[in-house]
Amino acid sequence: MTVLVTGATGTVGRQVVHHLLERGGKVRALTRDPARAALPYGVEVVAGDLTDVAGLEAAFDGVTAVHLINFGVGCRPLANGRDIVALAERAGVGRATVLGGWQEGTLEPAVRASGLEWTFLQPTQFMANFVNDWGESLRTTGRVREPYGDRQSPPVDEHDIGAIAAAVLTQGGHGGRSYHLTGPEVLTARRMVAILAEATGRDLRFEELTPDEVRREWSTPDRRPPLALFRAFAEIEGADEVDMVESLLRIYGTPNPFATRLTGDVEQVVGRPPRTFAQWAAEHAPHFVPADAR
Repeated sequence: MTVLVTGATGTVGRQVVHHLLERGGKVRALTRDPARAALPYGVEVVAGDLTDVAGLEAAFDGVTAVHLINFGVGCRPLANGRDIVALAERAGVGRATVLGGWQEGTLEPAVRASGLEWTFLQPTQFMANFVNDWGESLRTTGRVREPYGDRQSPPVDEHDIGAIAAAVLTQGGHGGRSYHLTGPEVLTARRMVAILAEATGRDLRFEELTPDEVRREWSTPDRRPPLALFRAFAEIEGADEVDMVESLLRIYGTPNPFATRLTGDVEQVVGRPPRTFAQWAAEHAPHFVPADAR
């Protein structure tokens, strides 16, 4: 069987490719720039962009299963979900996983209404986001300066997301399911910085800002940290700068029982517990250490 992986050079896509190869599958990877894909030997890399299905017939030809993402460049949900699904059905694709983003777009309802054996993957906070969110600040200052240090989340390792996608695409038996993917523990932001300190052997600290300090310090984009939430807000048409800061304060400051609920979906699908933040931190410690100290 041939599995098509869209978003194959992204954080999760690379993990899906890795796990499919481990299972001995034939992998075709869709990317906008094949010359820069740097994917493992044996992967068939093809050029294309899900935001425009014109010319993607060859990419879907002979594919039995597909891993889809619901967003294009940045975090903007795809507007052409029905076209993508129609192309997959014409090509004879039988099974699909859909990796959700910040909000549902046109792809999810089109998949639900299709004849595909579909499975939705809905991760909580990616552990990988902390490389972009905190990497530069911790490398240069040893500090994370944000509000609500005791806010909680059960971040999930992208390795586990890829493992679940590969299992679903190759094994079947998960049709019509939506998996809410979490790590094995609920952690505060403050605790995660402490875990990164243990992994790097550095004096890393969380310095809590008050909401008013956030409003003053993050009032303009050039003073704002590179948080994933801000990248998502920036993709919303007509997003206002002040509203973006207020939205982040509201999300960080409001307890969300659903977002912090642990699930057993990773273990149910792959047969082992999800990886811990400490494991992830040990493997990614160089991202949080100055280049001259590595």
